[in-house]
Amino acid sequence: HFKIGLDQKLKGIQNQMTTGKTLHSLLYGNIRLFAGTASSDLAQEIADNLGLELCGRDVVEFTNENLFVKLHASVRGQDCYIIQTTSMPVHRNLMELLILAQTLKLDSAGRITLVFPYMCYGRSDRKDQPRVPITAKLVAQMMETAGADRYITMDLHAGQIQGFFDIPGDVLSAYHILKPYLLGLVPNLTNPVLLTADLGFAKQGRRYAQALNIPLAFIEKRRIDNKDHTQALNLIGDVHGRDVLLIDDEIDTGGSIAQAVQVAKLNGARDVYVVFIHPVLSPSASERLVALPVKQFITTNTIPISLEQKALFGDRLTILSIGPLLAEVIKRANEGTSVGAMFNE
Repeated sequence: HFKIGLDQKLKGIQNQMTTGKTLHSLLYGNIRLFAGTASSDLAQEIADNLGLELCGRDVVEFTNENLFVKLHASVRGQDCYIIQTTSMPVHRNLMELLILAQTLKLDSAGRITLVFPYMCYGRSDRKDQPRVPITAKLVAQMMETAGADRYITMDLHAGQIQGFFDIPGDVLSAYHILKPYLLGLVPNLTNPVLLTADLGFAKQGRRYAQALNIPLAFIEKRRIDNKDHTQALNLIGDVHGRDVLLIDDEIDTGGSIAQAVQVAKLNGARDVYVVFIHPVLSPSASERLVALPVKQFITTNTIPISLEQKALFGDRLTILSIGPLLAEVIKRANEGTSVGAMFNE
């Protein structure tokens, strides 16, 4: 009887595998998508690309700012993905992500993957002065403690942040989203040059410049103190009489980009196009940016941009979606197939 039952179970598994399911997906169960309140639109786009429905959950904030989460259905043995960026309000969004993870863990989820397109505290990645924390590592440890088995994110501020996690993860790059758009833009530009807003983004900038087959220039800047103040010092390269693609990983207050645009213009640049991955856009940043002599702003939706901010930029703002990319990575993670193969890596 035991042998007959085992044979029947194996036959059932074989039947499921022939219909497209891998042994890996059978091990972790079906995909279950949960949207955090900070990334509801992105989560819906991912669900649409996968042909799935978002799972029901309640997220309640009490008057004392405590959060309460309840799932609408069991996730026992299922492959769960929480889609929640950790942008402003940082602590509210981070705590919601952690509480959602623990809720799934306590409901016996088969596997829990945190999908946070933007990671907060990314700049606190090392002790660069006495008596300071490494908060990015603390955030990674909190995610693991909450119950995360894996993580998926986009363009960490520094590569070494991956080392703060003791769980596997996929760190994706918006390069694969920005590159096709920029390739279509470059032929319409006059003697284009790629300009990085600081030396920290120089290595990534070289990758973009090589892909676009255009020269590379750099701006050297120095952070003055522990506040959001920097001072642009020098431009390395030639932008005179050229259209400039000014690129950076994120824009927070807009101060660095404003200085970079000013330096480029003072050195004879023609039109300036600002390209950035994470639109953090702290209060007043949008107003500062739209006042700049910039022809176009190109970014992604790793962080949602409000309707009010979009209205300020008008038709100068282009937002490229990361939804299809994340959907494909989630599908491959569930199936246990290579993510690097998507990019011939």
